[in-house]
Amino acid sequence: MFIQTFPSGPFSTNAYIVGCEATRQAAIIDPAPGSTKAIISYLEHHQFTAQQILLTHSHWDHIGDVSELKQKLNLHVYIHPLDAPNLQEPGSDLLPCWISIPAVKPDFFLKEDEIISVGRLVFQVIYTPGHSPGGVCFYCAEQAVLFSGDTLFKGTIGNLSFPTCNADLMWTSLDKLAKLPAQTKVYPGHGPQTTIGAEHWLPHARELFS
Repeated sequence: MFIQTFPSGPFSTNAYIVGCEATRQAAIIDPAPGSTKAIISYLEHHQFTAQQILLTHSHWDHIGDVSELKQKLNLHVYIHPLDAPNLQEPGSDLLPCWISIPAVKPDFFLKEDEIISVGRLVFQVIYTPGHSPGGVCFYCAEQAVLFSGDTLFKGTIGNLSFPTCNADLMWTSLDKLAKLPAQTKVYPGHGPQTTIGAEHWLPHARELFS
């Protein structure tokens, strides 16, 4: 597995390329505003072919360049159905946004425990609502890697003050992540990497953050 991070946009959102080194196939995760040029350049330089765009959720700082990359690279877009409305009508989630985000019609809807293949890599979809209604994480058990979106960060959790947030659902989602192997490497939507084991507070998230 090959992973490259592209902090982009006004909130340094982590856009990712995850690639299968055996097949040179790749997926783009959460292409943030302003990430397109760097992502395409990297794919070309390292001879990866992107197959799909995987979205952990539809907040504008995670979907800003979906339209551009979909058109330029002819990619399919995957998102959970409960977050799809904001991808199709950016701003419908009522988050403040001062840049124009093009609407995109998703190609596939994600569901709990669905398997997504990237070359020979296999990712399980973990449904993790709370920060958004249709938030998901992408988990590769074989490589012990989790792309956590804005559900889990190093030392903290996603914002729960937005109009479509649900704290009760967040605690359930974090309980799911707490059960993953301690050595699981976590690639979050913002900030540095961590591991499940390093976030030893996860089973007590409700008490800490509610």
